[in-house]
Amino acid sequence: MDCRDAAGFVCAHRKSAKPVSDFFIQPEWPVSSDIHAVTTLRTGGCSRGVYASMNPASHVGDNPLSVLRNRRILIERLCLPGEPFWLKQVHGHRIVDAGKFSQRTADASYTYEKRVVCAVLTADCLPVLLCNPITGVIAAVHAGWRGLLLGVIEAALEVIGDYRVAWLGPAIGPDAFVVGCEVRDRFLAKSRAFDTAFEPSEQGKWRLDLYSVARMILSERGVGFIGGGEWCTYSDPERFFSYRRDGVCGRLATLIWRE
Repeated sequence: MDCRDAAGFVCAHRKSAKPVSDFFIQPEWPVSSDIHAVTTLRTGGCSRGVYASMNPASHVGDNPLSVLRNRRILIERLCLPGEPFWLKQVHGHRIVDAGKFSQRTADASYTYEKRVVCAVLTADCLPVLLCNPITGVIAAVHAGWRGLLLGVIEAALEVIGDYRVAWLGPAIGPDAFVVGCEVRDRFLAKSRAFDTAFEPSEQGKWRLDLYSVARMILSERGVGFIGGGEWCTYSDPERFFSYRRDGVCGRLATLIWRE
């Protein structure tokens, strides 16, 4: 018998089933079949107005009852083994162990345990999923430009170990993400190699490619596979929330777990 949610949708990870494309993006990456991951789209929930409709974030001003219902929909639709380990994200570089129900003020979580769901929420920032196919350790990372500067990906890689694969979820694209000279200067102070992630924009500002920065960090540290990174949340309002485009809005959830 198929495992279905309350709306009758077949759960995304059973057998070889693919996620419903109207609701999720699923990574294509070389991991074992017991590791599951998705990024939600903004469709398929019950929130209204600027939060329509799949908003699982409780900190953005949405109706709390709608948020709880959306989280329940995600659990049922994906047949999750439990409630995701929701973080209080602060644009930092701290990573915590989701399996120990530790302090939630962090921008990344990891687990060695089965049936623990790591999660991050984004609306332009870059969600990064990491996995060690040998040990089974997994991690979800919230990597905005501040987190990238502070080393949130590097902190997560320390936990993941030597053999690692990565997937980059939907984020604001380089054509839409314009920053000031002070942001570029901070990146170049960290590494001159980041110069290639910037292109000149109008009025002395710069277009920043978050995907390029993340790939450089991952490649430099020996990550063998880096997938994803082909979306722009800002330019696709039908599928993605975007804080820079809309100001007040919902959030996308990027989840990873192991059965």
